[in-house]
Amino acid sequence: MSSDRRSTVEHHPLVNQDGDDFGTPRSPGASGAGTPETGYIMDTDLTGLRTEYQDPPDPALSLLEVPNTNWTRSGVGASSSSYTELVPYDKGLNSRLLCAILAVALGSAFQHGYNLGVINAPLELMGDWLNTTNYNRTEEYLTQSSKTMIISWIVSIYCIGGMIGGAFTGFFSERFGRKGGLLINNVFAFLAAILFGFCKMAGSWEMIVAGRFFIGINNGLNAGLAPMYLSEIAPTNLRGAIGTVYQLAVTISILFSQIMGLESILGSESLWPIMLALTAGPAVFQLCVLPICPESPKYLLINKGKQVDSQRALQWLRDSTNVHDEMEEMQSEAEAQKLVPTVSVREIITNPTLRIPLVISLMMMLAQQLSGINAVIFFSTKIYESAGLSEAASLYATIAMGAMNVAMTLISLVMVEKAGRKTLMLTGLTGMMIVSLLLTICLALKDHGTWISYFSIVLVISFVVMFATGPGSIPWFLVNEVFASNARPIAASIAVAVNWTAAFLVGLLFLPIAEVMGPYVFLVFVVLLAFFILFTWKKVPETKGRSIDEITAIFKQQAYGSGSGNLV
Repeated sequence: MSSDRRSTVEHHPLVNQDGDDFGTPRSPGASGAGTPETGYIMDTDLTGLRTEYQDPPDPALSLLEVPNTNWTRSGVGASSSSYTELVPYDKGLNSRLLCAILAVALGSAFQHGYNLGVINAPLELMGDWLNTTNYNRTEEYLTQSSKTMIISWIVSIYCIGGMIGGAFTGFFSERFGRKGGLLINNVFAFLAAILFGFCKMAGSWEMIVAGRFFIGINNGLNAGLAPMYLSEIAPTNLRGAIGTVYQLAVTISILFSQIMGLESILGSESLWPIMLALTAGPAVFQLCVLPICPESPKYLLINKGKQVDSQRALQWLRDSTNVHDEMEEMQSEAEAQKLVPTVSVREIITNPTLRIPLVISLMMMLAQQLSGINAVIFFSTKIYESAGLSEAASLYATIAMGAMNVAMTLISLVMVEKAGRKTLMLTGLTGMMIVSLLLTICLALKDHGTWISYFSIVLVISFVVMFATGPGSIPWFLVNEVFASNARPIAASIAVAVNWTAAFLVGLLFLPIAEVMGPYVFLVFVVLLAFFILFTWKKVPETKGRSIDEITAIFKQQAYGSGSGNLV
């Protein structure tokens, strides 16, 4: 029998020869049922002239050595109990993988975005409450400087918590696993929700500060753990799209928080504590859904050495027993990791093959935070008002801008696997640089014509569109694509901590700089964006469709080979 006509064995995951139903796949020769009859394939020539059978598999064949076919079976007519035919196995999205994605996106990313946007409406309502609270304590009203200081703490402590949470990403992901770390992280969300919900009743603004600190830790950990988990459960052909889901959920939740902040919903004097306490909702959802999903197969195999558990997790996520190719790829990575020591902070800085992707990851995180998106959002209200929009209309225009951000992030989710990461990053950064330059001109000349103000609104929306194209989403998952599993946790810790630190510094320094420079503050971002464009063009490799071995080989060649021309 010729080898090219020989069908490959694949064992039925649910039925043995006696018709018994099993909840998990069996390995060949497993005790209790014998060899499943449906595990053998009859290959019938379509002309009916020839019928061949696959030889029985070796009973000693291990679970991890089931031959790969990239096919799965379906029944064939009335005789399907004995014979099966092969149909193509689609390595795309399935209901189980979607369940895991939603558990992380709605439980972690939604938490992150909601708390980024939810504080804006309550801050405007807190002024009188802070005065009343202080008067009840001291029989004195707050001075304007004291009130500003309290509000500054409420805003800035969130980023400090994020920095701490981001720095502990490596510890949590290694100690508790990707899934375990996400589940434990919800403790901080519940602590924050309790403090937010009862702060007004207790007459304590300190509870808000503490709550913002705890939710900052939660969001910092989420920003590191969630993209890591999503990246490790994603098929290679969907890795970029699934990685973009994190930023998509962030933009949706920011929009949701803006809608909740409307006075007609929760943005009122009596309901703002409830609006803050809603942060418990995503945590409850994740605790209900994520336990159903498996731990990251890569973590189980590479970090814990649990081969059988890893394969079972991968089979659950792919909704198929046919995962040989992916298991083989992960085993190759695991074997490679055995040859290198555990990566430390010193190692990742001194080893050139690790330092190169670390610098790339940090630069992409800085490109996101120093792109000027915060400046555009800050000036957006003034731009809307200068165009003649009322305060209410300006608020709805801001919500519309958030909706545009969501729409464009959704488009980038599709485009990232077609155009590639590097192309979208360059497109977004270049577009933002051009818009920043035009905004500077328009803000400086806004009194010379009403049309300039309306054109400024178009530019604001265009800036948000360019940000969502690439810089908003790609940095979060790129760090997980350019590092192998042994270095990924420590690299993610550093990158996420740098991202939150940059956000903190932008929040701290932007207003003083804007007061000095006025609309010309955008020129600072033009210069920064030009630098990030040049860096991305010269140094950032395209990771679309490449395995981790291929990506790390690029950095090894860059470190020890023939120059930077290989980083494309």
